[in-house]
Amino acid sequence: MKKMILWIAAAAMAMTATAQTVEGSKGLDNIYFGINGGVATKATGVKWLDNLNGNAGVRLGKWITPSFGLAIDGTAYFNNKPYIETGTIVKATNVSLLGAVNFTNLFGGYPGEPRCFEVVGLYGLGWGHLYTSSHDIYEPTNKMTSKAGIDFTFNLGSAKKWQFYIEPSVSWAFLGTKNQPAVQDPYKLSWSDQQPRYNVNNAAVQLNAGLIYKFRNSNGTHNFKIYRGVATDNSYEIDRLNGIINDLRAELAQKPKEVVKEVVKEVKVENNREVRVENLVFVTFAQGKSLLTKEAMDALNTVKAGSHVQIVGTASPEGDPELNQRLSQARADAVAAYLKDRGVIVDEALGKGVQGNTSNRLAIVYVK
Repeated sequence: MKKMILWIAAAAMAMTATAQTVEGSKGLDNIYFGINGGVATKATGVKWLDNLNGNAGVRLGKWITPSFGLAIDGTAYFNNKPYIETGTIVKATNVSLLGAVNFTNLFGGYPGEPRCFEVVGLYGLGWGHLYTSSHDIYEPTNKMTSKAGIDFTFNLGSAKKWQFYIEPSVSWAFLGTKNQPAVQDPYKLSWSDQQPRYNVNNAAVQLNAGLIYKFRNSNGTHNFKIYRGVATDNSYEIDRLNGIINDLRAELAQKPKEVVKEVVKEVKVENNREVRVENLVFVTFAQGKSLLTKEAMDALNTVKAGSHVQIVGTASPEGDPELNQRLSQARADAVAAYLKDRGVIVDEALGKGVQGNTSNRLAIVYVK
């Protein structure tokens, strides 16, 4: 029990950490439906690949985070080997509530869309029912069940909305009805009402293949979407904003007058001097943050002591306007404080909230 509690606590912590990297999903997001089919055989007492029982099933599930989810799994069995014939088309059914763990995302991180190949673990409890039309043999039997499996999944197509998987699994039956004694004859039921525990003699091994369709989400995709620039180590944010900065620098090099007016329109340029790209220093911030990163400090270290600068802090379009205004000012103040400590003369440090189409999580330093 202690190990189980520790495992649940660790899983909850991992779920929280994973959830921070993706956009929040609505209640009907990240839901999928699938069909599957395969064969099952008793785990013990039968010859290998003998007495195979065909089955078909459906699965309805939801991913809560890219690493953790829940699913309802229902399977119908059409044979009852090596037991005696039940006299019904469907011999047995099993319905399970399963917890799902995407080990690939849990240990490798979620890259923004599903990988082509992923490994998913499944475990849960369920309810099994055995059917028969012959009351002379035995009565229908209800059993508590448990299932554990592992899915080797292949995400298909550019949108990754289809998924094909191969699933080996083991299902156990236990907690039998009290009015039905254990049966020793291998050609009759062997489920026992005296073993409310996992017992390999009351287990079946199963191999199924399935196809899943992931419904379209509110974010326009069929999978989780990473926040723009949010990651636990800010590496995604830095890489993305560096790309924006490089694009902006390229635009500035091609048409400096037009773009500079938009980006630094709050900067007061003296004596009609032309603002050039080499006079600008861009500092990036994580979403909702005004703390300077190591990369930001490295960029500010290029400004020489004694230089006069003007600073404009900006914010990205999402969020409350008042909060964005305060956040942009905090970013400008953080840059100003760092530069002053290095002997740079700060003429002005303004936070301008969201500015035009180029506004982002930036502070722009104009070196005069």
